[in-house]
Amino acid sequence: MVDIAGNKTGGRQAGTPNKATAEIKEVARQYGTEAVEKLAELMRCDDNPQVQRAAAEALLDRGYGKPSQAVEASVDVVTRAIYVDPTRRE
Repeated sequence: MVDIAGNKTGGRQAGTPNKATAEIKEVARQYGTEAVEKLAELMRCDDNPQVQRAAAEALLDRGYGKPSQAVEASVDVVTRAIYVDPTRRE
């Protein structure tokens, strides 16, 4: 959740593992070597250039990380203060 000033509030503290996904990550890691080998095989042997490219990109992303992308954003915060004069009667 984010407050009106843009500060993150609530949730896990930075560095705290996500318990909900920890188990599935552990199971998936058992297939890491086999999956990388399959990607390399697809990159080298598949007749479809789109499959070869996707496999090559997947290998590069896992080996070197995904390329960073610049994100441009601007935030305009408008704050309105309403003053109510308790002595004024209408």
